[in-house]
Amino acid sequence: MTATTIDEQRPRRWDTVVRLTHWAIVAAVVTNAIFTEGGSRTHIWVGYALAAIFGLRLLWGLMGPPEARFSAFPPSPRRAFAHIREILAGEKHQYSSHNPLGALMVYAIWSCLAVMIATGIAMAGFPGGLRADAGHQQAREIGIERTGATVGDRKERDEKREEGPLSEVHEITANLLYVLIALHLAGVLFETRRNGRQIVVAMLPGRR
Repeated sequence: MTATTIDEQRPRRWDTVVRLTHWAIVAAVVTNAIFTEGGSRTHIWVGYALAAIFGLRLLWGLMGPPEARFSAFPPSPRRAFAHIREILAGEKHQYSSHNPLGALMVYAIWSCLAVMIATGIAMAGFPGGLRADAGHQQAREIGIERTGATVGDRKERDEKREEGPLSEVHEITANLLYVLIALHLAGVLFETRRNGRQIVVAMLPGRR
């Protein structure tokens, strides 16, 4: 991750895959946060789409252009603290990829996405498939019916399962993700004002 002075590098845009996956992830997170109900069919399918998009971005981190690869912005607390010292000293640099603080934020957001997606799939199962405990659940329901339990009893058991540890981790991770996104936006605004660099423009459609 190399730094240059502001005047040494022309404004550039991220490549098409980075831009598309970035805004698609934003759209999926916003949709499930605001427009769908947790656990609904729509919420689950948006989650599957998010998993596919996120997987593409991670794959692109291995085979994409140099500035999009993981090697271009490795997470480094040491470099992040050095970057903070640069900010305090009034030094202005432009990086070929994310700056060190931005890199830490990217990996923090990706970690939250990974946990959120994993717990969501663990609860809902894979598309077109059954949860790992589906067979056991069906057996339990048959046993309930044989003992004369009501539909209400089955519903109560399902609700307890949905409110288990996985659901709690899923919700906590989602809330943490919203906080990180807010910090990310604040960082973008700060860097734009400090460097005069149009960071948002780099993510918009158009030529690089």
